[in-house]
Formats: sequence, C-alpha cells, structure tokens
Amino acid sequence: MPSSEQSMFSKIALSAVSILLANLRHLLSSLMQFVPGKTNLPSKSHERQFTRPTLQCISPLLQTVEETPEPIPAKIKGHIPEWINGNLLRNGPGKFEFGEEKYNHWFDGMALLHQFQLRNGMVTYQSKFLQSNSYLINNQHNRIVVSEFGTLAMPDPCKSVFARFMSRFDPPSKRVSKKYKICSWKMHIHFSVLVPLWLTWSQFVANSQQNGAEPTFFFSGTTYNIIEVPPQKSNCNETLEGAKVLCSIAPTDNMKPSYYHSFGMSENYIIFIEQPIKLNLLRIITSKFRGKPISEGINWEPQYNTRFHVVDKRTGKVLPGQWYTKPFVTFHQINAFEDHGCVVLDLCCQDDGKTLAVYKLQNMRKSGADLDQIFGSVARTFPRRFVLPLNVNSDTPVGKNLNPLSYTLAKAVKDSDGKVWCTHENLHPDGFENFGGLEFPQINYSQYSGRRYRYFYGCGFRHFIGDSLMKVDVETKNFKVR
Repeated sequence: MPSSEQSMFSKIALSAVSILLANLRHLLSSLMQFVPGKTNLPSKSHERQFTRPTLQCISPLLQTVEETPEPIPAKIKGHIPEWINGNLLRNGPGKFEFGEEKYNHWFDGMALLHQFQLRNGMVTYQSKFLQSNSYLINNQHNRIVVSEFGTLAMPDPCKSVFARFMSRFDPPSKRVSKKYKICSWKMHIHFSVLVPLWLTWSQFVANSQQNGAEPTFFFSGTTYNIIEVPPQKSNCNETLEGAKVLCSIAPTDNMKPSYYHSFGMSENYIIFIEQPIKLNLLRIITSKFRGKPISEGINWEPQYNTRFHVVDKRTGKVLPGQWYTKPFVTFHQINAFEDHGCVVLDLCCQDDGKTLAVYKLQNMRKSGADLDQIFGSVARTFPRRFVLPLNVNSDTPVGKNLNPLSYTLAKAVKDSDGKVWCTHENLHPDGFENFGGLEFPQINYSQYSGRRYRYFYGCGFRHFIGDSLMKVDVETKNFKVR
C-alpha cells in the first residue's frame, strides 16, 4: 500500500480507537457511580446544559475510500489496557459511485466493513468491501446497474432505444431478491428484509413479504411473517435450516404495509409495531417504469395511528387485543418485559417520519449554517415507555386506566370500540431535547433482556454525528452525559 494511503488509514484508525477508548473510559467512570458507597446519578438540576454545536462539515465521511485488506498498525495516544483484547467491527457506506454514475442517498453506498483489532495494548486496522451482488455487478459494468433505496439504475446506454425502454419492464432478478430476503449487510432499507434478534434458545426474524414464493407484479395482499429459526449446528451451512413461519399478521392496509426496522421481545411475547411509515407497493412496483427510486414509494402518513401487535412466542398465536397510540416512528427498542399481566415496552421514538428523505447526499454534503439547517429539520429521538395490558375482553371497563403498575405513568385506556389507547411515559426529564435526543440504546442484555431493568445507555446526537455517551436511569429519569 502507498505510504500516503497507509498514513490516511492510520489516522482513521487512530481517530476511531481514540473515540472507542474515550467512550470506554467514560462508561467505566459512569459505572463507578453506582458501586455501593459511591454517589448516585445527579438530579437534573445538576446536569450541565449544552448548546447545539455547529458542525462545519461531514462531507469527508461521505466520500469513496479505498479498502485496506491487510492490517496496518494504528498510532496510539495514551495507553490501552492490555486486558482489552478483541475485535471492534463497524459497517457503513464506503463507495458512492461507479464510473461516472453517482448515488443520491446516504443509504445507497456500498458497504465497507471495518475491523479494529485490539491485542496486548496494540491496535491494527483493516477494511474490505462486502462482496454483495450489487457491488460485484456494478463493479463488473463500472456503472450503477442495481437500483438502490434512493438511486434508480438507468438503462444501459449501449442498448438500442427500444431495448432501453423495454428494460423498464424487466422483473426483479430472482437471484438478487432471494438474497435480500435472507439478509441485508449494508445500510439498506428493503420492504422484504429479515431483521434478526438472537436468543439463547432460538432466533426470531420478521419479514414483510407478498403472498407467494417469488416477487410478481400483482399482489393479492401482504402479510408480516414472524419466522422462527432454531439454534444452528456448528457444522451447518444453511443459515435458515429448520426455519418455520411462527405466525402471520395482516397489515392495516394490504397495499401499504409499514416499514419496520426491528421489533420488541419479552420472555413470552413478540411485540410487532405497525407504524405510519408506509410502503406504497403500487408506487414501488412501478418505480422503475416511472423513472423513480424506491424511496419515492415510502411515505410518512400520520393519518394512520401506530398499532402494537402482540404474539405468543410459544404458540404463534396473535393476541386479539388492539393496542393503538398516536403516530410515531421507531427504529430501535430498548427492552420489553412482563409485569402483572402487562407488557412494558421501552423504545426510542420520533414524532415525525420524514427523516429518511432528509438523508440525501446533496443535503449531507452541505456545510456550516446550511448543514445546521438540514439537521434542524430532522426529528429528535426520545426514549419512551408504553404499557400494554394483555387481559382485555368485553368485560373490561371502558374509560379506565388499565395500567396496574405503580412505577410508571404510562396509560392504557379501553375505548367504546374495544381498542386500547396507549399513552406513553417519557423516560427522560424536561429539557432533554437540549441534548439532541438519544439513539442506538443498549442494556446489560445478558442480565436484563426481557426483564425489568433500571439503566440503559445510548448515543447522544446534537448533530448528524453522535457526539456523546448517555446513561439513563428509567426510574428517576436522571441521566449522565459523557
């Protein structure tokens, strides 16, 4: 590798490791606050107030880079404890054009896998592009052949006018569509994608797909399928061996299923959230013919309320209850657990679902005040708690709060039509918006996944790039920022 490239990637590795160590140091410091005899979380009156920083430019993060297939050493400032040994893996877009054709959206770039290997106080860095079908085909033709979320692949200019016109009617590739039904390794949003959530005894994945085995241009309706995958044998090559559909859930609108990113899961139940980011299947199916990217068929439609579907993991039965709340968007759940006949669901929520449209590269590559203005249009994400009472029937009183849990202010009230209207409780104090909101929540999964818990961690966003580590106490609503 040329010395200039090695130097560039050494700087990248150094920067990333410095952030990792800083966050680790602050995390350990934060954890020490809760060792017996130490002070507890400060009240919100003691929290340091932040103002939103001006981020001059993030354009360098949205440019194509070369992969680093062989490990290179990183320069280290400070000291890395020798007991920290392992690999830090990251994935994100690293290539934004092929030949003269460029991608339009942040989610479109080809996936670049990064590895930081920590061994005995030393760090090495290497990276490699994911050899996906999209990457290989585009690379072979040196142009964008496969359409992405925000970029429509244009017809081959070498074809005749008639052939280019007829290519707009080509059905999707079976080989590619099958791959995307199995998994998505890069920052893609597909209306047919598996989202895994691992358990010690089984793996559950959700899949929104059409009726029938292969994509067609005519839909008889859509279903959300919850698929159970048993633990895999060590010598098993087929990742979905033994998989079966645990249950199917009909969407509110067959031609407009909801976009989803992940779902909640307690000890006995799966909580599938049907939110008003809608996939207009007619627009998506005809997008190529109309000369539009897939993203043009995904819309925020707040006339729909958000609905919770609860599934019994043991039987696959969808519970008959109808739980609704006001329109919101969620990408990540914090935790879910059961208590006194209720499911308590904690998740990160936005009140506006137009964020996906903001992440166009022409927006993200602006600088200074223009970039600030773009970020100002992005909805903030806040942690919230919902309570879903499970034992609701015709004898359940109307207009009464059905939440029996004294430790949460969340409400669940049955209406005259039998629906249960849920009102969330904020898991943060007033003024939390000054810190920009929180995303990518984490808990101590080995001890508290599916159980009542007290603390969770997340990344604070005062701008497009996460700039802080947060620890939140869900009981007192106090939080620390590092």
